[in-house]
Amino acid sequence: MLKSDRWIRKMALEHDMINPFAEKQVANSVISFGLSSYGYDLRVADEFKIFTNVNSAMIDPKNFDERSFVNVRSSCAIIPPNSFALARSVEYFKIPRDVLTICVGKSTYARCGIIVNVTPFEPEWEGFVTLEISNSTPLPAKIYANEGLCQIIFFQGDEPCETSYKDRKGKYQAQKGIVLPKVTA
Repeated sequence: MLKSDRWIRKMALEHDMINPFAEKQVANSVISFGLSSYGYDLRVADEFKIFTNVNSAMIDPKNFDERSFVNVRSSCAIIPPNSFALARSVEYFKIPRDVLTICVGKSTYARCGIIVNVTPFEPEWEGFVTLEISNSTPLPAKIYANEGLCQIIFFQGDEPCETSYKDRKGKYQAQKGIVLPKVTA
């Protein structure tokens, strides 16, 4: 079942599901973030890994070369045309055992050709979210740190799952920064 703002507020305040937690939508001169009717608009932090091909590296998810990125810490990031960046959320999430989330991009960025892709947060996953931001346009694109980037929608199952992400010792559990692709043996 899709969860409402009342449920999200209760889980964030009583169970530390989202920290820090903005109890209402903040939209004054910023791209909105915080609690919405049926979700939570998370903020992107001021840490970015912007893709570059200066080293002529190949993208290989089994052997990712960190030299493919330029590290930037700033109040905004410029993503080159037809390129992408990785970032992390400001908020730290602790997902309950009976909940799955889906992330969707915000329309303000989507209308500019900026696509945000985040995989679902599985039951009992926790950590800062690694965000993938693609610039699908032929022009440079600006991303604003500490402002809204995407919305998280929460779904609660009828019963807790049998095996959670934490039970499986998932490779991205409790991630702290921007985490590059991993393949475990």
